[in-house]
Amino acid sequence: MNFGWMPVLFGLAAALTWGAGDFSGGVATKRTSAYAVVIFAHVFSMILLLAAAFAIREPFPPLSSWLWGGAAGLGGAIGLLLLYTALANGRMSVAAPVSALVAAGIPVIFAALTEKLPPLLVVIGFLLALAAIWLVSGGGGLGFNLADLRLPVIAGLAFGFFFTTLHFASTDAVVYPLIAVRIISIFSLLLYSLFTQQKIIPNRESILPILMSGLLDTLGNAFYALAAQRGRVDVAAVLGSLYPGATVLLAWILLKERINKQQALGIVIALVAIVLITI
Repeated sequence: MNFGWMPVLFGLAAALTWGAGDFSGGVATKRTSAYAVVIFAHVFSMILLLAAAFAIREPFPPLSSWLWGGAAGLGGAIGLLLLYTALANGRMSVAAPVSALVAAGIPVIFAALTEKLPPLLVVIGFLLALAAIWLVSGGGGLGFNLADLRLPVIAGLAFGFFFTTLHFASTDAVVYPLIAVRIISIFSLLLYSLFTQQKIIPNRESILPILMSGLLDTLGNAFYALAAQRGRVDVAAVLGSLYPGATVLLAWILLKERINKQQALGIVIALVAIVLITI
């Protein structure tokens, strides 16, 4: 199948920027509350998007784009909060690939149900993905613990919902649906954090990684919206789900986080699985 170069390039750009953004968010969450990280990163993202809307003067989209964008914002907020918590409490090289694999599967299943059944390579990709999750989470030995997968899997489900709904939101526009995403994510997280009395003011040392996370996540969302707008939602989502590669690489280079042979094999298989699902 040939999906064209533009959706592929936008999808890969989304993977790179999302992966770097998740690394920055994970670093910030090690220093302050995950709620503070996500809320302030999204506020900064909103400022960037409003500036972009003013600069490019994008045509105002219909109400449906705003509603789909709001739904995507709710799913994205839940996914990011859970993923950042998993990144802070566990290992980046485990949480990021697991959440990506789960997230990639949702749009693929959706596309299969609404368009056609997946080809054989996609089925092989799913089987490899299951093996990769097992290896990355330590399933090769007797110490396998299902509890370690809980937050990454739920985060992946939320991201899968985000992928699918943002595809519908970006049919007629890109920037305004992303503004709708941020409006819902900010207010829903603010309400929940106030209701549960969570800390929402970040520490001073976490400000820079929070701003970097907001910038990179905004770019990732925009690249994904462009990829989904110009191609199939499953292709855009699966390519975007390559983001753990950037997260793991940055964790290895900057944090000197060790990756054992079993996890390295699992990560490689995970990336191969995502590529196979794309073909």
